[in-house]
Amino acid sequence: MKKLFGLWLMVFSLWSGSAYAGEITVIYTGSTHAMLYPCSCPKETDGGIARRATLVKQLRKKYPDALLLDSGNFFSGGLMDEYTQNTQLDMQRTEVNLKAIELMKYDAVAISPDEFNFGYGFFNKKVVGSKAVFLSSNIDGLASEADIILPRISPYIIKEISGIKVGITAITNPVAKQKAGIYDFVEPKKALRKSIEELKGKTDLIIVLSNLSEEDNLSLIRDIGSSIDILVTNYRPKDDRPSQRINSTFILNPDWQARKLGVATFTWKDGKITSDKIELLRLSDKIKDDAEIKGILPVCFSDMNCKKNNLIGTCHNPGTMQSDCVFSQANKIKLLAITSRECLTCNTKTVVDFLKTQFPGLEASYLYYPLDKKADNLVKDFAIGGLPAYLLGKDAEKEKNFDNLKNNLELKRDFYLLKPHFSGVSYFLNRKKIKQKLDLFISLYDQATPKLLEVIKEFNPALHFLAVEQQGNFEAAKGRQEVEEYLRSVCVQKYYPEQFFDYLTCRSKNINSSWWEDCLAKFDSERIRACAKGDEGRLLLRENISLNRELQVMFGPTYLVDNQEIFGSTGVPDREELKKLLRR
Repeated sequence: MKKLFGLWLMVFSLWSGSAYAGEITVIYTGSTHAMLYPCSCPKETDGGIARRATLVKQLRKKYPDALLLDSGNFFSGGLMDEYTQNTQLDMQRTEVNLKAIELMKYDAVAISPDEFNFGYGFFNKKVVGSKAVFLSSNIDGLASEADIILPRISPYIIKEISGIKVGITAITNPVAKQKAGIYDFVEPKKALRKSIEELKGKTDLIIVLSNLSEEDNLSLIRDIGSSIDILVTNYRPKDDRPSQRINSTFILNPDWQARKLGVATFTWKDGKITSDKIELLRLSDKIKDDAEIKGILPVCFSDMNCKKNNLIGTCHNPGTMQSDCVFSQANKIKLLAITSRECLTCNTKTVVDFLKTQFPGLEASYLYYPLDKKADNLVKDFAIGGLPAYLLGKDAEKEKNFDNLKNNLELKRDFYLLKPHFSGVSYFLNRKKIKQKLDLFISLYDQATPKLLEVIKEFNPALHFLAVEQQGNFEAAKGRQEVEEYLRSVCVQKYYPEQFFDYLTCRSKNINSSWWEDCLAKFDSERIRACAKGDEGRLLLRENISLNRELQVMFGPTYLVDNQEIFGSTGVPDREELKKLLRR
């Protein structure tokens, strides 16, 4: 489905009164988890440090004074490292990644919890032995009982770019103490305030590298954001935006595993930014590997790094400069993909491409329900309730990757059926078709919701809020505050149905305001309050989210069309695409 992506803009707040004109470019990464090679993705096999180094060199030719920064989590290992193997190989991968960071000449890297994945001894040794600049404003020496020399960790550095003095500091997530208990950690806001105070008189611009959570970063910005010009985070938000602005602070969100390289360029004139450009540049296979990085990069660390079409790759001597990929012919594995021509959002490519990464000899064929009699019989015999459905041949049992998938498979005679929670469902076969009916599952706290409500209003959707009920209590992502908003909203829908959409649009634009009555115009707010606080509101909300529970919808925006076809979107979908779905 097409998505409407807004233009991503970012502007710095600078306070110099100089008439000097210049340009600042920031190249940034975060949460790379020592990803050395392109990802083993079913599509867009992007990333890898050799490609990154090539692109960095190209960008530095264009922007000689560019800053290259990382917001942390560049060691391997840990829960978020999908390529972790064992401690020894993970440590070797980290060492290669650190050498690459040095060769790329990063200006600064932030210390995060994952930098302590192998304990403080390994961390200390790598900091002492590295030419990279490690930053943390809130690692403050050692705990009193520790008897060890602390490696040099800077709270901040100052760089001059085009005549503009830039202060760069970093915040380490305090959960790092769980892995590095010998270090003494200062509360992040307190530490950051101290660093900013010291930087203010010396710099024109302050950049903060943060590996705090999204919620903690927002709290940081609310309390001291006026002093932070740029915040480079360690995650991508739910709406997948690469950048955003909150008050006077501008936020850069790096791409996961540096599959794309963040580049922000700003023009500075007369004490302010006069133009800006934010990009996430793909590290695709069109970018050649950098020869210098290839010289330190083993051919492979695991079999996942050995890929050729229709061949099985095995990594010999993993993680060493003697490593090599040996390939053999893959066994043929049959796959039947059952889909429907009536389903416009049924996309089998992603799942089929993923299965090919697990079974290189996979041969896929397609059946269309109910046009193909074989598809009709299989749907009935195997009680298939949703499409697309995927039937894997039993020969897959003999393949080495079968164990990785077996918990997501259900044996059906001579086939293994991929379980719907794993493969996804786009089209329900056991629901009655209701033409031009649209159900929308949303959170009023999603930043795209105000625009989405404007686009979708003309389709008269039935709205369902993203809340759940467990043991008689309602829960939502933002806690009690969000639940109370939904209780009020369902009461507004009952007593003032004609104003319901206008109320939601108004509230979504000012969702953090406690003055919800301002969105009710002249209507009786006391009636809504009494309804929301009583059993009436609870019954109404229970009814509102009953379809969520039935279809197991947990995230949004999610759409159910004609009571059969279900899909999601990133941000706001195209109005014409919705019309096409509803009026086919």
